Amino acid sequence: MSRQDYMNTSVREPPLDYSFRSIQIIQDLVSEEPRPGLRPLRHSKSGKSLTQSLWLNNNVLNDLKDFSQVVSQLLEYPQNLAWIDLSFNDLTSIDPVLTTFFNLSVIYLHGNSIHRLGEVNKLAVLPRLRSLTLHGNPMEEEKGYRVPGSVEMPHRPPS
Repeated sequence: MSRQDYMNTSVREPPLDYSFRSIQIIQDLVSEEPRPGLRPLRHSKSGKSLTQSLWLNNNVLNDLKDFSQVVSQLLEYPQNLAWIDLSFNDLTSIDPVLTTFFNLSVIYLHGNSIHRLGEVNKLAVLPRLRSLTLHGNPMEEEKGYRVPGSVEMPHRPPS
């Protein structure tokens, strides 16, 4: 499969779903079986997933140590990761490793333990980010949380 064919088809691929697996450390993903979906996951000849979506929600992750290395083991094209669901974990900050995945357009971080609203500024470098969830984090109590423009995000033209 050519890279162009991959780019055209991988968006339609089901997510690599590790939700509700009680995962405590990212390295556990390598030995854990993803949840089966309605459609089967497609894999490259090397055995890596051809998806651009990774669901890690409803686990007990408190950091993303070794995230890049593990994602490289799981995805054929890790640089094309577009959607990550980290909701309902125990994350206390937004790990800078997420900013190295420039194709991220959807990041779910709701229901974590992120205290500082300023953490969100780290994500401003992601040029394709269009959807970010943060509700259910302690930062909601910080003054300015719901004020438009309180966090600087890159300008995007209307769709």
